[in-house]
Amino acid sequence: MRTAEFVAAVAIALFSLYLMWKSGEGPSWDPDAVRFANIGINVNNEGPGSGFWPFWLSLAMLVSSVAIMVRCALRISPLARSRDVYLDSQGKKMFALVGGGLLLFLLLIEIVGFYGAMPVFLFAYIRFLGKHPWWLALAIAVGVPVFCFFFFDIAMRIVLPKQYLEPLFLPLYEIFL
Repeated sequence: MRTAEFVAAVAIALFSLYLMWKSGEGPSWDPDAVRFANIGINVNNEGPGSGFWPFWLSLAMLVSSVAIMVRCALRISPLARSRDVYLDSQGKKMFALVGGGLLLFLLLIEIVGFYGAMPVFLFAYIRFLGKHPWWLALAIAVGVPVFCFFFFDIAMRIVLPKQYLEPLFLPLYEIFL
């Protein structure tokens, strides 16, 4: 367990550094973009740039990863003192089911878009893997995509992929935009 925890923390820390670096890059179409202007340094009084949240969230992820590495090295946490096997047969089965479900979710996005794939994934995950009641799985599988649509597409104006379901959303755009 200790080795797996440490290796995962190192991998996440490296990924955090990569995301921090990428979030600080200026837009590729703007040759005069000032490096790291996107992370919240106020350039020309325009406010934070597009990389503001990714940078600071990645920094928080990096700090958390370093804290996990320190706790692991000092053997402070119970996992750092554990000599148990990281993945037993049940863990491997769950890893395959969740990983396979995520891959199917990504493939479905290419066919029916984000708002078509999300309810399928949420319902399957909550009902069959989580073994929660049908009504709860349905409520979450319908409620979360509806919330996401209004938050991202309507409020934030961040259009998520809809693929073949695009015609279903056109009346909503006419009403709300």
